[in-house]
Amino acid sequence: MTLLLAGDIGGTKTILRLVETSDSPALRTIYQESYHSADFPDLVPIVQQFLAKANTPIPEKACFAIAGPIVKNTAKLTNLIWFLDTERLQQELGIPHISLINDFAAVGYGILGLQTQDLHTLQVGKSQPEAPIGIIGAGTGLGQGFLIKQGNNYQVFPSEGGHADFAPRNEIEFQLLKYLLGKHDIQRISVERVVSGMGIVAIYQFLRDRKFATESPEIAQIVRTWEQEAGQEEKSVDPGAAIGTAALQGSDRLSEQTLQLFIDAYGAEAGNLALKLLPYGGLYIAGGIAPKILPLIQNSGFLLNFTQKGRMRRLLEEIPVYVILNSQVGLIGAALCAARL
Repeated sequence: MTLLLAGDIGGTKTILRLVETSDSPALRTIYQESYHSADFPDLVPIVQQFLAKANTPIPEKACFAIAGPIVKNTAKLTNLIWFLDTERLQQELGIPHISLINDFAAVGYGILGLQTQDLHTLQVGKSQPEAPIGIIGAGTGLGQGFLIKQGNNYQVFPSEGGHADFAPRNEIEFQLLKYLLGKHDIQRISVERVVSGMGIVAIYQFLRDRKFATESPEIAQIVRTWEQEAGQEEKSVDPGAAIGTAALQGSDRLSEQTLQLFIDAYGAEAGNLALKLLPYGGLYIAGGIAPKILPLIQNSGFLLNFTQKGRMRRLLEEIPVYVILNSQVGLIGAALCAARL
């Protein structure tokens, strides 16, 4: 038996999981705990507290998924003063082998450990086991990546595809582009500014300011509170979640229009990624937003916009498309990555 430590390290929350592996490919969870990241000066005391409470031997290997770029085995978290270095972590924690990986790369590894119940199939397609696997996930930002099979394993490649240009396809999307360029006084708009949590709010503001529909007092108050708190690290409200809930309930026309435009753009960008990768191993929709608005994704134009690529339509109709329902896919991926060290 081998003890492994997996971590999902974010600016707000840190989740640690201790797992056990043997000759079987399955990983057995022994202990798991969640911590408020800002309560600690560094990752080391969190891990030390976690291992003391777990009351187990020191793990042989550890992998931490970080919300940010990894440069030469080091990482600086965006919303914390933490600076993580694998060599220092190994010395201070006494764990012989430690790896830091990007959080979206961890999602890529995590796909390999998902079960049937962790997925919702949007499009069955025609799966090809040796083909690439694609990942796209809207949450705080827009992550993209892919997996390529090499021998009996897959290698995971994160990308910065979410920062590619937003490509409007119709009059309302052209208006949205012009609105965002003027609002932010910038020269280009990335697709992440539209297809993400902040994108939901941006679309709402655009439709509100152009008077596409009347605001409800409840959502209007939440959005204005959020606007007044601009620049603050911690917000007291989550307008994206409120808009999504109102759209699901059908209680606010402006929120419904917002989610319709968001889902159309999400499906179109997923289709763009699929054209570049031809991921007949499956295209996986990750991120925190899709599972929360799944009924809207199922019943809206997501797949229509995904496949609406002219002569390439038939190719895209054969790509399996899944929504990841398991919110801890990144933690699963960190554990699987640790097992490979």
